[in-house]
Amino acid sequence: MRTLREIKKIYENKEANVKEVVESYLEKIKEWEPYINAFLHIPYEDIEKQVKELESKSPNLPLYGIPIAIKDNILTKNIKTTCASKILENFIPPYDATVVKRLKENGAIIIGKTNLDEFAMGSSCENSAFGPTKNPWDIERVPGGSSGGSAACVSAGEVPVSLGSDTGGSIRLPASFTGVIGLKPTYGLVSRFGLVAFASSLDQIGPFGRTVEDIAITLQIIAGHDPMDSTSSPYEIPNYLEGLGKSVKNWRVGIPKELWYKGVSEEVLKTLENSFDVFKEMGVTIEEISLPSLEYALPVYYIISTSEASSNLARYDGVKYGYRDFTAEDIISMYKQTRGKGFGSEVKRRIILGTYALSAGYYDAYYLKATKVRRLIRMEFEEAFKKVDIIASPTSPVLPFKLGERISDPLQMYLTDIMTIPVNLAGIPAISMPAGFYNNLPVGIQFMSSFFTEDKLLQFAYAYQQFVDFSKKYPTLPNKERV
Repeated sequence: MRTLREIKKIYENKEANVKEVVESYLEKIKEWEPYINAFLHIPYEDIEKQVKELESKSPNLPLYGIPIAIKDNILTKNIKTTCASKILENFIPPYDATVVKRLKENGAIIIGKTNLDEFAMGSSCENSAFGPTKNPWDIERVPGGSSGGSAACVSAGEVPVSLGSDTGGSIRLPASFTGVIGLKPTYGLVSRFGLVAFASSLDQIGPFGRTVEDIAITLQIIAGHDPMDSTSSPYEIPNYLEGLGKSVKNWRVGIPKELWYKGVSEEVLKTLENSFDVFKEMGVTIEEISLPSLEYALPVYYIISTSEASSNLARYDGVKYGYRDFTAEDIISMYKQTRGKGFGSEVKRRIILGTYALSAGYYDAYYLKATKVRRLIRMEFEEAFKKVDIIASPTSPVLPFKLGERISDPLQMYLTDIMTIPVNLAGIPAISMPAGFYNNLPVGIQFMSSFFTEDKLLQFAYAYQQFVDFSKKYPTLPNKERV
């Protein structure tokens, strides 16, 4: 259970070699997995190959010998990528996603693929076709979704860092529920080439870690223009580590009244009260702001995301790759039966919603109008960042809930993401930090900043972690009686 810098120190002092460090993490995975089901695949043969290949590489690489877990909707060459769906159960990609390629080039060991809600659709990690992931702090509760596996494995100490994807809060919500840090970068900062698309205008890959420094190191590797992704920005990447430790005195923190209090549980508010005292100790000023269009964020998000999902998932028809139903008597029946048996209920629900919103006669009323409101939300954020440096809000309105508690009520489940969705609609960066615990359950606080100001966001988050640091607080292995 070490940070990236601590693992590097071990190598520098020759206290252990890469094989020994990787084996120690595999042992930790072996201990925890029967309880939390964070991983879908551990590619033991490929790990051995990666460790051997590192022998010919420089130990000065920034991620040399660091075990990293990858969400199972990000392509990994010769390692299964299922998106936690039956329809891709046996799919083995022939190439790596750009982020995976960059991690490997910088010395990282891809130690496994993590569980998620099927095709990243969900807020609890219960929609996986291969069983839910459980929260390491209480295995009767959800870890949040959709990147629940990537968050839970960092929380339990199975890996120091992992990657997830965030379409409406899928990194930040599970980070909040499991007591770790999760960053959703600016849209276009990190290449999406090799990320299985859910909603293309909202998806973004980002890291999980236990310290802001680990997040900054990982972001430094995966950020940057990629000619393979037409939405990738040519923005010049700054040194994200340079600002860590610098003062944030006199910075202005905006508190949007639309994201505090209304709909937020007493338990979450009580835990976050302490953050205002921390802000004062940091020397920042607090200002109440208003983002009035946020009340429309949830419906706008579900119209746009389901519309794009219905289009993106049309490719899974049993013809090109993945599962095919061979009992069908004709091609139309084959399409229907393949998709009917291959997709889970949440994915089907979103495909139907999206197809309806895009259908003739409804496109202007739903999709087009939603994109216009999205523009308003983005403009309000732009105006807000002319007045304040950082915007703060709870990451989740509620504590981690129990498995099965919301699965039969889609609206209640969708409301879990109400604090995180506006960030994806605007395209700005945001980070979730552990802010405290309520009855041993983690509570997260979300910080947002303007476009491509991840350096500023990380500087603020680092300063906050100097006062509120839970990086050494780990859940304990559950007793067998609790399983």
